Amino acid sequence: MARRPLPRILSSGSAQFARSREIARTAADSATDVLHPLITISRGLRRLAATARAKWAATPKERRGPTLFLVAACLLVVALVPYGPLLALVTVMGSAAWQGRERPVVKTGPDDTEIARLKGLYEALVPYLSLPDDPEPLFTHGGDFSAAFADYAFDEDGRPTRLTISYPPYFTDGEPAARARIEQLLHAKSGRGREYLFDWDEEGNRLTMHVLPALPTTIAAQRFVTVPGETVLGFTDADAVQRTVPVQASDGTEDAPAVVWRTGPRSTEPHLLAVGQPGSGTTSLLRSVALQALPHGDVLVIEGSGTGEYACLAGRDGVLAVECGLAGALASLEWAAHETERRLIAANRARQSGHPAPEDTRRPLWILLDRPSMLGHLAAADGRPDPQDLLQVPLRHGRAAQVTVVVAEQFDSVDGLGETVRTHTRARVVLGPGSPEQIAAVLGTRPHTTPVPEVPPGRGYARLGTGPVLRLQVPATPDPYDEATSAAHRQAVLELLPVRQTANSEAIETAPGSAPAPEAGTAATQPARRAEPGHGTATLPAPVPAEG
Repeated sequence: MARRPLPRILSSGSAQFARSREIARTAADSATDVLHPLITISRGLRRLAATARAKWAATPKERRGPTLFLVAACLLVVALVPYGPLLALVTVMGSAAWQGRERPVVKTGPDDTEIARLKGLYEALVPYLSLPDDPEPLFTHGGDFSAAFADYAFDEDGRPTRLTISYPPYFTDGEPAARARIEQLLHAKSGRGREYLFDWDEEGNRLTMHVLPALPTTIAAQRFVTVPGETVLGFTDADAVQRTVPVQASDGTEDAPAVVWRTGPRSTEPHLLAVGQPGSGTTSLLRSVALQALPHGDVLVIEGSGTGEYACLAGRDGVLAVECGLAGALASLEWAAHETERRLIAANRARQSGHPAPEDTRRPLWILLDRPSMLGHLAAADGRPDPQDLLQVPLRHGRAAQVTVVVAEQFDSVDGLGETVRTHTRARVVLGPGSPEQIAAVLGTRPHTTPVPEVPPGRGYARLGTGPVLRLQVPATPDPYDEATSAAHRQAVLELLPVRQTANSEAIETAPGSAPAPEAGTAATQPARRAEPGHGTATLPAPVPAEG
């Protein structure tokens, strides 16, 4: 049986009701806007009347008569003064408007969700911060957390962003293992995925936990305001260092706190070791170091992975060579060892003669070695010496000879680094995600913050010698020949690259993976050819043999 349609009045009634509600709501909003001053004054008059009643109720009975007489005398004076009633009315209306204004609600304490979070943290700390023999324990099951938590703050999701904990004096806060247990517990209970800073006050028996904001990734490769011998490794927190450098970020110009690494004869950390996961940004760090070193020195690049990440440097002024093969790497490192010895001998002779060191011994030489473990495996299979063995002379005597070595390796191959590399690379950088144990094994101590599982490329930690562990964000320095590089970053790197070598230098044919090095052109050196199977030939300054 076919259904009969509803009457028109029933089918269109809901729409009419909706329109009526909308009209009524609009009229109510308009009336509220128009009558808002009157509503405010009425609310203020009620509050003033309530205050007057409260004061009258609090007045003793023997003082109510004199009070009434004083009020009546004041009213009589106001009535007799010219324009007195009008001024009194204006004063009352103004007071009522001030008392009736809408005041923002001020939060005076934690809500139920935040209290539950604090109680959970308190109960979780009881097994670690209490002893059965303590007569007045600060942490007890079911106790009051207000005595232990002096200061706290929360975000919009109810997770703590700042927390100050008072702990008993017998807690072993001087032991790294005990600290690590508390930090791991607070990190797990306060919310993962954020980076926390733990500040231990051993004298006051207080622990302060802060949530750190993420370091900006808007700074790309550029010319930094530094002097020769200073290299900007990256940028950190504002309160961690005392020096800032002006930088051009994607959102404008700013003064960013920089981690500056100083090299040279007076440096206590003349060599650098960078360790990270694949894709963490260690290669970008080496490219950034090379671009900052080229205006004042010469660079020798040895790439063990053979992926061509440093092809943009090949053939540039100041780049002695870019080697990707085992034969070229061994020959280049052997030359670097002889060049270090030559510089030491020349500088020593000049000092004995009372003359300044020759100019060619004062020009910095940078040796950038990426993934030496892969070259070590190839050398072992081919029966050749490990390239790391040739780094002993530059590492041991490089500071006096103005030779700086920078080594980059991955976590899974860091055990293959030689003892000489580990001992003399006192400046350390760890990039990418890693456990606290892995970071401590490289830096020598645990960081004061909790590593997060996912970080952008170039994010990690840095430690210069025995200094504090600093958070680090390396300036974006990608391979400009990579198709995935953005146009802005590609242009920034290309603007920093030196010009190509001119045709005045001796033309030497090379194959991919080996770049020609410019002749030294100094009185102390003579150009020397070397031929390498499968890699063409390259020119490196040959050291002058020592006399006698």
